[in-house]
Amino acid sequence: MSAWMKDWLPFIYSCSKRLNPPSTIQLLDPYARQDVRAVCDQFYNKYYNDKKERSVILGINPGRLGAGITGISFTDPEKLENYCGIPNSFDKKEELSSRFIYAWITRTNSVREFYKQFIILSVCPLGFVAQGKNINYYDDRELTQKSEGLIVEQQDLLQAKCSVRKTAFMLGKGKNFKYFQRLNEKHKWYQQIVPLLHPRYVMQYKYKTRFTHMDEMMDQLYKGVENE
Repeated sequence: MSAWMKDWLPFIYSCSKRLNPPSTIQLLDPYARQDVRAVCDQFYNKYYNDKKERSVILGINPGRLGAGITGISFTDPEKLENYCGIPNSFDKKEELSSRFIYAWITRTNSVREFYKQFIILSVCPLGFVAQGKNINYYDDRELTQKSEGLIVEQQDLLQAKCSVRKTAFMLGKGKNFKYFQRLNEKHKWYQQIVPLLHPRYVMQYKYKTRFTHMDEMMDQLYKGVENE
């Protein structure tokens, strides 16, 4: 059994015990559901049950329509079934960022080949909701402070147990990147963090040129791998 299944999944399944958000913010913990854990077990057994070295790609935190349902970063229920080959009973609504990610992956790779080289995670493995809308861990100062221990614990675990390369990638060039860059300077997890455009930004503001951006982003990924 790989470290992803033996060490990382149990951590993710129990991490809600490590984070108590402010009273005005609701914790989004898909892993509290047994059906989510079941599809995560299938996903990681299918794509990550090995000792291959991979590059980490980091988003912000799970959202309500993607990882907040499936437990798998940037993967909505439709992509989980039709692209990853894992049937599920979740509502098959599409998430915009997930649509970008799987178009991006399959433009030049199969899903399996991509996941042999990369793993997509979130800086904060749990999501948050305020007034019925997604909220990012960095949108509220108290929430940021309360999330930091979990964020650090996840990265320490990745470095100690999982085979991850020393170049990581960040989906988004704004607050998430700046915050994590500061943490990385302190903890020295990665030698380099390469910021990429965020999928939602491309789909909302650069849709007509999305394929150009996909190609540029994929080139950045493989250049990072080659330079390791």
